[in-house]
Amino acid sequence: MKIARFERISLEQFENDAATLFPDQKAELYSIPLPVRATPGSAGYDFYSPFDIVLRPGEFKRVPSGIRCKIDEGYVLEIYPRSSLGFKYQMALANTTGIIDSDYYNADNEGHIIIGIVNRGNHDLYIRKGDRFVQGIFKRYYLAEEEEVFSFRHGGFGSTD
Repeated sequence: MKIARFERISLEQFENDAATLFPDQKAELYSIPLPVRATPGSAGYDFYSPFDIVLRPGEFKRVPSGIRCKIDEGYVLEIYPRSSLGFKYQMALANTTGIIDSDYYNADNEGHIIIGIVNRGNHDLYIRKGDRFVQGIFKRYYLAEEEEVFSFRHGGFGSTD
């Protein structure tokens, strides 16, 4: 069953986000592969780094992926570090697990998935442009009894506060 589709964001949105977050590097949006699974049994869709990244111990960076995802209602995309980077190098997501809701696709930033990573290890962490660095896993979620929700998403991190 297919419940989602990865897409690239617009060139304009990518260039704006990239210039803000990685002003000293140039990335080409159309050279960034869409996320894919490594094997037929893989749950995670690997995301590729659009830049060369050096993370010093304790350092945090936000990485513009160039990717958005159209997700059916009732599902969520969860973002995790690739296990090799977490286990070997102590790379973690700044928010522990990234949650990409189905309505994020329509956010003001075109649903651009920006990934916050941190080096919790004791050595510099090097991620080369084109390396797989995080993975996304789709999961179904369920609702509790609640009042109806009438607010709408406009932005990304913390936008529903």
